[in-house]
Amino acid sequence: MKKIGPLLRRLAAQLPSDEFRMADADLISHSGDKWFASARPDAVVLARSTATVSAVLAFANRHGIPVTPRGAGHGYVGGCVPVQGGIVLSVAGMQQIRNVSRRDFVAVVEPGVLTATLQATVERKRLYYPPDPASRADCSIGGNIATNAGGPRCLKYGVTRDYVLGLEVVLADGSVVPLGGRTHKNKTGFDLHRLFVGSEGMLGVVTSANLKLLPLPPFRACLGVGFDSMATAIRALDAVFASGLLPSALELADAFTLAAARKRTGSERLAGCDAHMIVELDGQERSVRSELRALQAILAGFKPLFVDRGFGPAGCEKLWQLRRQFSYALRDTGLTKLNEDVVVPRGSLAKLFRLAASLQRKHGIQVACFGHAGDGNIHVNLMVDWKDAGQRERSEVALDELFTGVLALGGSITGEHGVGLAKKKWWPQAAPGPVDELHRRVKAALDPKGILNPGKFLG
Repeated sequence: MKKIGPLLRRLAAQLPSDEFRMADADLISHSGDKWFASARPDAVVLARSTATVSAVLAFANRHGIPVTPRGAGHGYVGGCVPVQGGIVLSVAGMQQIRNVSRRDFVAVVEPGVLTATLQATVERKRLYYPPDPASRADCSIGGNIATNAGGPRCLKYGVTRDYVLGLEVVLADGSVVPLGGRTHKNKTGFDLHRLFVGSEGMLGVVTSANLKLLPLPPFRACLGVGFDSMATAIRALDAVFASGLLPSALELADAFTLAAARKRTGSERLAGCDAHMIVELDGQERSVRSELRALQAILAGFKPLFVDRGFGPAGCEKLWQLRRQFSYALRDTGLTKLNEDVVVPRGSLAKLFRLAASLQRKHGIQVACFGHAGDGNIHVNLMVDWKDAGQRERSEVALDELFTGVLALGGSITGEHGVGLAKKKWWPQAAPGPVDELHRRVKAALDPKGILNPGKFLG
């Protein structure tokens, strides 16, 4: 880009001095996320207000400077990698919870608020914000909105999109638009605020969000169940749903994942366990305890190896600790984890696990599967020996076959992480012809100069 230095110095003069950075350390720390790719920006803006976001975008749009919006930087698909340089616009410093209303069941928050911080804040008022990505202690509401984040509880409660009532968005030209509102129903015009949920920073920058809250369920109970095979676990899952029960979360993990977790935790409980299920129920204590008894009776018919029970926050958290160890345990293997958050219709779960097993046999690459089985969102992790050039090459072929197989089942190549850079190669397959064209028309309408998060799946 020609004359980028003088342009950036002009921008710096318009901003608070502590919000504009060009030091090497700042450029490096804002060059990527939790995926493998990175690229140095030319400058970083640490925005602390809507006014700064607006000024940056207006300036960048006028001069054709690429802008990569960034939240907490905990994404898994390279979504905030500034592949064309320019400016990284971070909203991580916008951390104010402006309002929590017990009467309206609404929270108004800035995008840099960490998800776990919001949840703890509203729960002290006996309110509930259900979306719970695994990285909730580190990821931010802005990033959750950009990727439409989910988590285990979306089985019962839905994903981030279902809790966004309104947004303040800064468009590519710097104009600030309030969309939606703070009512739980609103049919005034198009549902524009939800257009920005899952848009991966390519349509605008969220600077404030009105989020729907629920009453905090007064009681929780949880089961951790071991099975001798994944096929048995999936039959048990089908039986749970056939009974009419609706858990708040239902997770499954396969044998490779459990073997790694056993090694990390030293748990002899997992010996001989080839599939593990976590089921959580919530609601009024009397009804939860009654449903838990019914659930145990259903699962007993499948001859589980063990059933562990947890009651209340502490008891449930003890069982969830195993689930939280899975990613760390897989990293302990020394293999490189290619984490693919694919989704299939719930009735195709058995086919997905068979597909994963076939990839392992065919390509000689270990595959670890775990995740949100209740809604068909399974993290299929190719465990690659990165020092082995042959395995690296075979992993690309295996990913092709994985995504092709998932799409053939009526599934999706991503359920919560987004497309970003990591899945850009498979975008044409997932969004063929008219679907891709419609995305591009929306993008062109809102960002005609193409400055927002360029280089991702729309080019």
